[in-house]
Amino acid sequence: MHKLTQTQKREKERKNPPEEDPEFQIAPMIDILLVLLVFFMSISSTEVLQSNREIQLPVANDAKSASKSNPGQVIINVTWVAVNNLGTIEINDTRYPDAGAIVPILQKAISANPLARVLIRADKNTRYDFLRSLMQSIGAAGVANVTFSVVDKEGAQAESK
Repeated sequence: MHKLTQTQKREKERKNPPEEDPEFQIAPMIDILLVLLVFFMSISSTEVLQSNREIQLPVANDAKSASKSNPGQVIINVTWVAVNNLGTIEINDTRYPDAGAIVPILQKAISANPLARVLIRADKNTRYDFLRSLMQSIGAAGVANVTFSVVDKEGAQAESK
């Protein structure tokens, strides 16, 4: 038999016994998931508040998603009542009587952020001449980046330039 020396005995005593498998801590994981949930809910709430359920977006099968969100984005909702041939323009829950009335608002947005983008969410039944006057007003305000919101198929949101 092989006898252990005094030094070898001390080394053996100093070594910790092998640990058991670490337990999975679920509480920190739940905390992280709740923080992520609150984060994504707060981000998406601004987009949800600016959409209008009355607008039926046009279908564009070849639509592409927007590359990234722009913090200076101005969303213009255009509703159309076919019975009266009457369109309304809405920005941030404020209705404007005609396209010329939005020029100062857009100029203010452009002065705050020169890269600001205008997102037009127009009803698919909106007449061309109404949209043309809206586009002329947007151009008169100095906006260079205009995007139209469309669906690539019924029920799915996408944005197309």
